[in-house]
Amino acid sequence: MDVIGPYAATLAVYFLIYIVLTLGLNIQFGYTGILNFTYILFMALGAYIAGVTTLSPAAVGSGQEYILGWNLPFPIPLLLGGLGAGAVGALMGLVIFRRLRSDYLAVVTFAIGFIAYDFVGNFTPLFDGFQGIIGVPEPWSNAFGLNIDTYTYFFVGICAVVVAILWFISTRLQRSPIGRTLRAIREDSDQAEALGKNTFKYKMFALVLGCTYAGIGGALTVEFTSAMNPSGWTSFETFIIFAALIVGGRGSNFGAVLGTLLFPTILDEGTRLLPQLQNNPELIAALRNVAIGTGLLIAMYLRPEGLIPEARHRILRRRKIRGDTSQLVAPGGVGEHG
Repeated sequence: MDVIGPYAATLAVYFLIYIVLTLGLNIQFGYTGILNFTYILFMALGAYIAGVTTLSPAAVGSGQEYILGWNLPFPIPLLLGGLGAGAVGALMGLVIFRRLRSDYLAVVTFAIGFIAYDFVGNFTPLFDGFQGIIGVPEPWSNAFGLNIDTYTYFFVGICAVVVAILWFISTRLQRSPIGRTLRAIREDSDQAEALGKNTFKYKMFALVLGCTYAGIGGALTVEFTSAMNPSGWTSFETFIIFAALIVGGRGSNFGAVLGTLLFPTILDEGTRLLPQLQNNPELIAALRNVAIGTGLLIAMYLRPEGLIPEARHRILRRRKIRGDTSQLVAPGGVGEHG
């Protein structure tokens, strides 16, 4: 019990952080249809910005090199991490949305992720290269006399507050006229443009807001783990967030939470509690990846709309079951009010 309790609390922290990340991707891909295959880059940006604004100026001989070192108190680095990731997302959007669409956009974002990975890893003065930043102070760790175990429970509370705020924003957006316009763009960008919608503006909004969510998730990560390096933001991390959203239900916030529970939390982080086999230490990690891929394939085959699809999918599904197709309309149209 002494081991299970703190581990469960740590798992809860990662669950809440992944909710933030999946909600952000849901705004981009679920609501708007933006295929951002370098989404995890913005999580890393938020983590690095929060880390170097929390750390003190690098001392000579400390073994680390990084910019800034402002030693700012929490939650200012959290906000800066989100804003910084959103700002970089805006710069990327200005380039890719002017000339690129759909699959071409996805390929370009994928390439941007590789470029950023190699640049951050090889340019040591920025964020200490492939070694990464370490020793980021935990927020308010000395304020309440908490030890290493009780602090984890405290950080669960911090993450829960952040998730509640971002959930409220995401839910209000989903139900607003802006949210309906984003879904219209997702279904048919040309039709939305023909009806007078500035698709560039709405796509930029969704991209920047989703990247801000990713930056906040990254800031929470580095504040909890006290470290970040390029190995923590590989393309697999983007894949598993996409898997969580697709299986849970694209466009559905509740589906995003369920998918986060199943894939990043239980299948990925949860299985790390399993002991390694001495004669094959890589077997558990390999089986974990097989389970994630197999689960994604099965879910997409049996339930392509997700385990908890957005409301319009549930309505259409019930009508198809009853054989009532007289009122079926193109999903996500500009005039949709549900």
